[in-house]
Amino acid sequence: MPIVVNLDVMLAKRKMRSKELAQRIGITEQNVSLLKSGKVKGIRFETLAKICAVLECQPGDLLEYVSPE
Repeated sequence: MPIVVNLDVMLAKRKMRSKELAQRIGITEQNVSLLKSGKVKGIRFETLAKICAVLECQPGDLLEYVSPE
């Protein structure tokens, strides 16, 4: 998929665990894991906004387009 999710990178930069992020944004730890692995087909803007608020980042810090070539 040409969209890469860099959530694991941002969590590492902020020295935060998936469990803490899940608790702070109100989703399950399993859903955070699915987001980190890129195995989701979509994300609600509300969830993305919460992640950005907690990690103090922009959506572009979490999502990256990689050309399929």
